[in-house]
Amino acid sequence: MTGTGHSLADIPFLEPLSETSRAALEQRARWVRYTANDTIIDRENESRDVFFVVEGRVRVVNFSISGREISFDEIEPGGVFGELAALDGMPRSAAVVALNDTLVATVSPDTFLNLLRDYPDLVIGVMQELAKIVRASTERIMDLSTLGALNRVHSEILREARAHAEDGANTARISPIPVHADIAARVSTTRETVARVLSDLTKQGLVKREKDALAILDLERLEDLVEEVRDF
Repeated sequence: MTGTGHSLADIPFLEPLSETSRAALEQRARWVRYTANDTIIDRENESRDVFFVVEGRVRVVNFSISGREISFDEIEPGGVFGELAALDGMPRSAAVVALNDTLVATVSPDTFLNLLRDYPDLVIGVMQELAKIVRASTERIMDLSTLGALNRVHSEILREARAHAEDGANTARISPIPVHADIAARVSTTRETVARVLSDLTKQGLVKREKDALAILDLERLEDLVEEVRDF
């Protein structure tokens, strides 16, 4: 599929490009649609293309030897993935699957690297994204090393709540409602454990399930649950 009719205007990473350069990139890109649960990238794959998410949502995952899914990240429209392989030439470090109907634009590693050479501001964007990955990985390693399964669920709910909270607010609404299996995949536990934790938090008055969102009623108390165990 050609780039005709599609746009990369809503990809924040590409904002430094001139309109002419972006239009040329749109024509050079390969545009591909995926449906829910389609695999976009396999772990250990030798491809090095870089992907821009134009529509839909994707998940970065790996699988344990037993087949249990381990989720690392979810990428929404405007996001970029696949840049690690383009930069270091190594096989893919994780798989990426579509969560719903998804449109991506892919460019070759040479095209991506040439963009970095021509637009130094893009290099800063890559560095910032890599820094975010390192920080998130460090936080998750700490959680796995210092928290039990129940508290890892607390920490993940707190992480999502902070992402949805307004500045200075002690409450948050996570929408759509997190799927138990998704939380379990992110913190290396079971759906049953997640369900038990959410039930306990509901009884304590910390969370409330609404029609289309999970309401976090007291962020400070939830944070205390996590930090008390870390300190111990």
